[in-house]
Amino acid sequence: MIQIILLIVMAVIMLVMAFIAIHHKSLQVAVIASGIISLFASVIYIFLAAPDVAITEASIGSALTVGIFFYILNKIRHEDIKK
Repeated sequence: MIQIILLIVMAVIMLVMAFIAIHHKSLQVAVIASGIISLFASVIYIFLAAPDVAITEASIGSALTVGIFFYILNKIRHEDIKK
């Protein structure tokens, strides 16, 4: 019973984070919100007995993608400063 409640709470948090990622004006906040969505998705995959998918989602979706987005945003800012 507690697992079902926890899954529902995580699903609601994911929906809120998706709304924030779409409608927020700051790119950093949108990237962090999408990373949180991916992190909660990996936890949900653990509850659904899919550890291989959860590990892949956590490593690529949460860590690598967010890191690449922030790297590119940093590069864009440095190029704007040079001009």
